[in-house]
Amino acid sequence: MSRPPIDAYTDGACSGNPGPGGWGAYLIQAGETRELSGGEVATTNNRMEMMAAIAALEFIREGATVRLHTDSTYLKDGITKWIHGWKKNGWKTSDRKPVKNVDLWQRLEAALTKHEVEWFWVKGHAGHVQNEIADGLARAGMQPFKAK
Repeated sequence: MSRPPIDAYTDGACSGNPGPGGWGAYLIQAGETRELSGGEVATTNNRMEMMAAIAALEFIREGATVRLHTDSTYLKDGITKWIHGWKKNGWKTSDRKPVKNVDLWQRLEAALTKHEVEWFWVKGHAGHVQNEIADGLARAGMQPFKAK
């Protein structure tokens, strides 16, 4: 018997860019929920968006069907479109510059091999309940790293 799919809503936040940042993931499977969050003292919003997806995928038991929802076009387009060219070009962009956040792109790609993942973009800060929860988790994950 197969497991029901997991909806993972992910978001990143940063106070300054770069600055202290946080990530959050809100997971839903068959009506059960799980909240994940964390952060870093000096990072960027894009890195936190990526970490939210990575943390969710690394947390989920291997072999799951995951519907990953993000408000980051950088994350969604990077992993579904751009990564193939970057890898072919030795982790360089089309204008031959090094790809930013290559460490996280590689970690995300490795996490994807453990699941069947479908990507969805949702408009951020538009009242989407699960995305707002993920945003709140990202902001909470950032709090320990903000200057007092």
